[in-house]
Amino acid sequence: MAIKIALLGLGTVGSGVLKIIKNNQKKIKQTSGEEIVIKKALVRNLKKHQNVAKEIELTTNYDDILHDAEIKIVVELMGGLHPAKEYISEALNAGKNVVTANKGLMATFGSELIALAAKNKCDLMYDASVAGGIPILRTLSTSYASDKISEIQGIINGTTNYILSQMGEKGLSYDEALKSAQELGFAEADPTNDVTGKDAAYKIVILSKFAFGTKISINDFTIEGINHLQKFDIEQAQTMGYVIKLIGIAKNIAGKLFVEVAPCLLPNNAIMSHIKNEINALQIKSQSLGTAIFTGPGAGSLATANSVMSDVIAETSNFVKKTNGQPFSNFSRTMKLTSSEEVKYPYYLSFETEETLLDLSELFSKLEIPVREIKHVDEKTIVVTEEISRRQLQDLAIQDKYLRASYKIL
Repeated sequence: MAIKIALLGLGTVGSGVLKIIKNNQKKIKQTSGEEIVIKKALVRNLKKHQNVAKEIELTTNYDDILHDAEIKIVVELMGGLHPAKEYISEALNAGKNVVTANKGLMATFGSELIALAAKNKCDLMYDASVAGGIPILRTLSTSYASDKISEIQGIINGTTNYILSQMGEKGLSYDEALKSAQELGFAEADPTNDVTGKDAAYKIVILSKFAFGTKISINDFTIEGINHLQKFDIEQAQTMGYVIKLIGIAKNIAGKLFVEVAPCLLPNNAIMSHIKNEINALQIKSQSLGTAIFTGPGAGSLATANSVMSDVIAETSNFVKKTNGQPFSNFSRTMKLTSSEEVKYPYYLSFETEETLLDLSELFSKLEIPVREIKHVDEKTIVVTEEISRRQLQDLAIQDKYLRASYKIL
């Protein structure tokens, strides 16, 4: 008996899923226990996808999928919050298992949809929602099931990593690097979610649930993108032996959870400093395994489709064994978020030329900010601090109007 599935969306990832099933059917059947067949696909424009119309049934009406009793798994690849949420909810209520690559949806409505899946004894899996081709969620839920994670951080947005790589290595301006990313398909026509850090924030919300069992919202932590990052600061970081990367962090600090997305300075000898262009990387620190790094393509047709298919195969295997309805991750606990006094890092600070060393020294003394290095460059003042708290940094920003940039040093 073949397991019949439906795709909601037949774009870049959907086409990759189709290709993988076509090319690897024998192994898929051996692994899952059944042949997997795409029966239908929901598309906006029928004419656009006539090249596959002989292989699968195309429809513009979701009801054609929802009311098809033969379809056991619905794969949502549309993106966006609506109508994706409504479609997934209806599928689960109809007793269909669901796979999604939608990080915004799972970060925003994940708890509601997970509860709905459990109520209807269906699977809801979403490994492809974080880090594309890196099977990080499945790894966290299985390989780290008996381990205690203390920190997870990484480069989880390929668009921004490409832009920063081009700015740092080729000396391109932000606008030039963004244009190049768009021309190569690494950035959307509207890159707002990527460059402002929102895309990475969605992913760190999901990662926090798997790594620490804690439900948080993107409104619970600081999010800073690269859209205000200047070429000057990238160059200054390089002269001091650092590379700037957009990093998502979730860390256990004295039993409380610190979460943040922001540009950070990484030393040149750090492995993640060498993760370039559209590639993603995640570093996990845990009690038993120590430090482990996972790296791979964060997006792309086949990379993301491979993670989608991993979920489809897992759900098919569950269907064969009659074990559908188990949550993707059972780990759940409550952790309070850290206060601004509890989080301490060294910082790179940049001040406008109007700031004098005397004024800075007096203010640093007043706020008890220890300084590691200070210098004048191109009519600006660069300061590298020792470890200071976020509270001290916030106080500095309030009291010094000439502070133009501040980035953690990891």
